[in-house]
Amino acid sequence: MIYTVTLNPAIDKTAEIPSFAVDAVNRIVRVRKDPGGKGINVSKVIESLGGDSVAYAVLGGDTGKELEKMLSGHRFQLESIRTEYETRTNIKIVDPTLHTNTDINEPGTAFGSGTLEELKQSLRKRLTEGDILVLSGSVPAGTDKGIYGELTVMGKECGAKVFLDADGELFARGVDAVPFLVKPNRFELEQYFGRQLRTREELCGAGRELLEKGIRVVLISLGADGAVLCRDDGNARGQEAACRKAASQETAVSLCRGVSYLWAEGLSVPVASTVGAGDSMTAAFAYGVDRKMDCEDAFRLSVSAGSAAVTCSGSQAPDVELIWKLYEQVKLRRSGV
Repeated sequence: MIYTVTLNPAIDKTAEIPSFAVDAVNRIVRVRKDPGGKGINVSKVIESLGGDSVAYAVLGGDTGKELEKMLSGHRFQLESIRTEYETRTNIKIVDPTLHTNTDINEPGTAFGSGTLEELKQSLRKRLTEGDILVLSGSVPAGTDKGIYGELTVMGKECGAKVFLDADGELFARGVDAVPFLVKPNRFELEQYFGRQLRTREELCGAGRELLEKGIRVVLISLGADGAVLCRDDGNARGQEAACRKAASQETAVSLCRGVSYLWAEGLSVPVASTVGAGDSMTAAFAYGVDRKMDCEDAFRLSVSAGSAAVTCSGSQAPDVELIWKLYEQVKLRRSGV
């Protein structure tokens, strides 16, 4: 089973405003509301693919009740952890004329230690060997940044594969707990390493450094430029040094069965909104792993789901038929470092 955790859920209000301008009167031509938060988005995409998940979300106030009602029609199971604080509302401004997407997100209000303990206890009772635990998104202002690290340790103790999709200190401290998979975008990876990562070789090198910490899969999203997958098929630490003794870098990659690097080219699709594209990638990869798909096929599905997501308005899940149509168009190639 796949479990997703959303500590800072929201109702996403997407407004379409042609020629959006700062310090001016802007008129909305179309608006939609969606249940949001990265973990919830992941569960929605898994549902679209035909998979099952349990979505944990910390919900509070009238907004939390509304969000819970919005999710009642979905097939995945919602586990609400109640808090006394109001769930946030986020504004997404889509400009079809200037082709821009602007997010205005509320910070959310920190919940007490009792709320977190209730979440942990519930997860401990349910997680079993082979389950997938997806930890993604922001946390409310004032929340300890080590929270994903704590949940990663707990998930691993239960035998689950932990997927981490976060940024900044949340990502850094989560990495220290060594999850199974991390899914940074280029900016988040540069922020973590404190250096620019512009070339394929630099991105693969950064991925290898994360593998050497014990992480098994690094999925790097690059927007229109596609994605990179760095995978530890065995013992990356032990085999990488031996592989580098090969006569050339390309030979080293082909001989090293412990580490593999895949590059997916970006797909050309019409962009309606970039909200939820990364979540769709995480969801599709988790779905693939849960269904015992080959890693390369799961990566291809991840790229196609992310591409399909940007064609949708708001944070709605992409159409499954489009995902599989784009799946056939994804081109993968091995990349050297």
